[in-house]
Amino acid sequence: MFSIYILTYNEEIDIAACIESALLSDDIIVIDSFSTDRTIEIVRRYPVQIVQHAFETHGKQRTWMLEEVPTKNEWVYILEADERMTPELFNECSEAIKNQNYIGYYVAEQVIFMGRWIRRSTQYPRHQMRLFRKDKVRFGDYGHAEREICEGPTSFLKETYPHYTCSKGLSRWIEKHNRYSTDEAAEILRQLEAGKVNWWDLFFGATEVNRRRALKDISLRLPLRPLVRFFYMYFLLGGFLDGQPGFAWCMLQAFYEYLISIKVWEMRNMPLPKLDSTGKQLSSEETKLELHRQ
Repeated sequence: MFSIYILTYNEEIDIAACIESALLSDDIIVIDSFSTDRTIEIVRRYPVQIVQHAFETHGKQRTWMLEEVPTKNEWVYILEADERMTPELFNECSEAIKNQNYIGYYVAEQVIFMGRWIRRSTQYPRHQMRLFRKDKVRFGDYGHAEREICEGPTSFLKETYPHYTCSKGLSRWIEKHNRYSTDEAAEILRQLEAGKVNWWDLFFGATEVNRRRALKDISLRLPLRPLVRFFYMYFLLGGFLDGQPGFAWCMLQAFYEYLISIKVWEMRNMPLPKLDSTGKQLSSEETKLELHRQ
């Protein structure tokens, strides 16, 4: 058996279906970032543990829960509220944890958008680290999301999980990706200053994860990224075969890329003024001194 963590913040729309899909496990822990809607009220209807912790970043939240929240089982699975565990995936996970050769497994998502599986323009199969030994994996931050740090060999599962990426409506999706774009813009500036492109992984990477991450490192250095991303997703990946939902998905991703590009320019050319503890704007000399202290 393996334990299941479910990460939440204002997930009243998704949380019931998510928990019900995970009830095959004997140990479910909801890690909530102090939701202000009915999330906790709904969670209390189910035989699960609730732990609340203020959200900082995706990487820090995951590492905190792995280090501070005890589980019944050595192996754990991370589930987002807008995702579902399937019986087929659960059974494969149960078999996989018997294998002592690996400390973790990547699982591919099926992005469900406008009631349809967007198979082509989502780079399917796109894998995420989800099932692993709790003592062997930690997470660091990268852009708006996280990247795993594994202490041992990993492998891939065949079964997938559905991801209802726009289940809360388009307005919520846009609001969330507006926040994400700020983190991605800051990450791009860091990568352009100190990062590098791994050309070997791009062409000869051992796994889909290595190749996809190398491609991302290259793409953030390209001009006209919103147009390039739309062309790549809609034409090269075959998004046009996903019908109207596929076109809408590719347009939204190009829009998201455009937000990131604008914010990169803004951070370079119009940095926000520094404020002191009282909210007063610091002078240019005071700002330099504050940056030096940091």
